Amino acid sequence: MPRAGLDPQVVVAAAARLADEVGLAHVTMSVLAERLGVRAPSLYKHVDGQGDLNRRVAVLALTELGGALRDALQGRAGKDALDAAARAIRSYAVAHPGRYSATVRIDADELDEQLVAAGARVLDSLSAVLVGYPVAPEDTVHALRMLRSLFHGFAVLEAAGGFQLATDLDESFTWLVDAADRALRTTLRDGDGLTPTATTV
Repeated sequence: MPRAGLDPQVVVAAAARLADEVGLAHVTMSVLAERLGVRAPSLYKHVDGQGDLNRRVAVLALTELGGALRDALQGRAGKDALDAAARAIRSYAVAHPGRYSATVRIDADELDEQLVAAGARVLDSLSAVLVGYPVAPEDTVHALRMLRSLFHGFAVLEAAGGFQLATDLDESFTWLVDAADRALRTTLRDGDGLTPTATTV
């Protein structure tokens, strides 16, 4: 019988917290079982192994990030929305580096309805930011990839302690958002074409 009080949601939440502490790569079934005070085989009553655990952590992280973006963008448009989205992604990734890393390790074979839906909410928010800019439809995916690369890259480097120079990080981040705003206003072309449909771009 599964341990009382232990269910998939509890297991995944514990895995996410542990990932933030020690890094996702170190969250094995045995390490997680020790954290939860059970034997590793007990976890298989709640998740279908390491791959399923990582996928569920990714769903949790994307769901949380999607909610943070939705809240940050309420009533905002244009550069104000861009800045809010950038800071929401940065804050989440820095506060939850382990679980956030699960969102960039998604294998195409692991996609399911939950994962696709959670990822779509994040993309919907970022796409809403682009509404405030004259981005041509065929450039939508390019623009989303640019924003994801910029905001993700800065946040991951910050979380890893990768910025060693004394210049203020907040000033650098503001500079980055300003640069993204200028790029969205100037690197444009007319036409129609691609729209984002995948979990990640």
